[in-house]
Amino acid sequence: MLNSRQVMELAIKALDSKKARNIKVLRTSALTILADYFIICTATSTPHIRTLSDEASKILTEAGEPVPRIEGYRGGGWVLMDFGSVIIHLFLNDIRKFYDIEGLWSDAAEVDIASLLTQD
Repeated sequence: MLNSRQVMELAIKALDSKKARNIKVLRTSALTILADYFIICTATSTPHIRTLSDEASKILTEAGEPVPRIEGYRGGGWVLMDFGSVIIHLFLNDIRKFYDIEGLWSDAAEVDIASLLTQD
């Protein structure tokens, strides 16, 4: 079984490989028991959200993580994937601005993920 940092890193690489935009990671373990990390990213379209969700599920399932609880998959503009210690938030740009997860969790430390990203 992977630890929360390993789950977060694999998820970032999966999302990055499918061109997720503006990926941010917040370390929330000191603030809540909900999760150790929140991953937040933007998709360019509803099909892109599904692609990101499917890729993250595939990569983490192959690594031995259980299939996540998923909310919003059929709704269109957002998806929440709950891997237990890591929660992934996938948004269309306007919906990301509306929910402002980064603002709501502004006390959480942002994790430097530059070394995990291959995109410019």
